[in-house]
Amino acid sequence: MLERRYLAVYLNDHLAAAVAAHELVKRAASSNDGTDYAKVLQELEHEIAEDRAALERLMERLEVGQDRLKVTGAFIGEKLGRLKPNAHLLSYSPLSRVVELEVLCLGIDGKHALWRALLDMEHADERLDAEELQELADRAAAQRSELEPYRLRAVEEALVASVRA
Repeated sequence: MLERRYLAVYLNDHLAAAVAAHELVKRAASSNDGTDYAKVLQELEHEIAEDRAALERLMERLEVGQDRLKVTGAFIGEKLGRLKPNAHLLSYSPLSRVVELEVLCLGIDGKHALWRALLDMEHADERLDAEELQELADRAAAQRSELEPYRLRAVEEALVASVRA
């Protein structure tokens, strides 16, 4: 059986991250409307919502309650993160896109680590479904692979192109 106290903290930390990531990807998709970035971000928004729902279902199966304070804090924290300077006073900056994509990549890497960790522990609790966890881990890996070319292009557009100009 899994250690309940630590498991609850671990899963709630990932749930809070999923809430923040979902808010971030929604904003990024909206900010990039009409660009090539929008489609991949809109698809990622849908998948992050599905992954969050999968985590919530898993928490229910494992009888782990949601820490509303932690989830609310992550939601508010993402909103406050929008106030950071981005080299543009009133408009969306190419640097904002870079940072948003990098934070999303970090979140996806963390989500992948979550699914892999639970998959590695599936023998410790019959409520963990190895097939489901493998599918979630595979989807996280695919999300990361799909996002990487966009991240690299955003870096090129914001940092390299601006140096050449």
